[in-house]
Amino acid sequence: MRMTLKQLEVFIAIAQEGSVQAASQRLHLTASATSMALADLERQLECRIFDRVGRRIQINDSGRQLLPQALDIISRCEDMEHLAHDEHASGGLLRLGASLTLGSYLIPRLMGQHLLRQGAPRLSLEVGNSHYMIERLLKFQIDIAFIEGYCHDPEIEVMPWRDDELVIFAAPSHPLAQKEEVSLADLAAADWILREPGSGTREVFDHLVLGHLGHLHLAMELSHTEAIRCLIETGYGISCLSRLSVAAALQSGHLVELKTPLTHLQRQFLILVHRRKYRGQRLQDFLAACFSP
Repeated sequence: MRMTLKQLEVFIAIAQEGSVQAASQRLHLTASATSMALADLERQLECRIFDRVGRRIQINDSGRQLLPQALDIISRCEDMEHLAHDEHASGGLLRLGASLTLGSYLIPRLMGQHLLRQGAPRLSLEVGNSHYMIERLLKFQIDIAFIEGYCHDPEIEVMPWRDDELVIFAAPSHPLAQKEEVSLADLAAADWILREPGSGTREVFDHLVLGHLGHLHLAMELSHTEAIRCLIETGYGISCLSRLSVAAALQSGHLVELKTPLTHLQRQFLILVHRRKYRGQRLQDFLAACFSP
């Protein structure tokens, strides 16, 4: 077996980027050199690890089985370089993924605190809804995910992280804001502006709120919490989001929390790591920082 680290890097890059062209740009290679490295690796393995359909290339079952091992080898080599050069060196890139609420309000602060403690580790942050983050983690396209919904995939280790609360709110000018207590019938008849399916907030809302109402009038679905907040501030409709995302607007009086029979709309933020992911020193340090006081 004469497999090289460069061939494994090419394999990983193509699997994560989804094309030879994108992988070659990431690795600063020509497309032909990238294709040749992949072909050499497949000859060494004596099997195809990508399916070719026209100009498209897609990882197959064999490739998916081998990808965690390739990532493990490359990560361990990066750790060796890291230890050999400087125990405080930044090493490779740690790729974080976060659902929208976490990526907007919690994770950047956590990253800043970690940078101050650790010097200059290389971090990146990708933000999307919870469903998308789980998909990215399963494909090893991110190293760690922070979500606000649920995850039941057996390939992923789920670590409860921090508590959060959902808030039902409206603009002060909304008719329901004038009531001392809003009934379930009021909520069912209201115009709701909610996050899109696939978001953690929407999933928890459907579980904690929709079950009590039986039905509601869904006026609009938006994929960004700030867009929902701005729309509700005009006086149209009501919504339900993390207290984190509307705390400033509630404090300033631009929004008001509705008093409803639905209390204890609690949930937990979760940290996710693929069970087959090699947990090098960078990842271990960041996880430790997440759980430090």
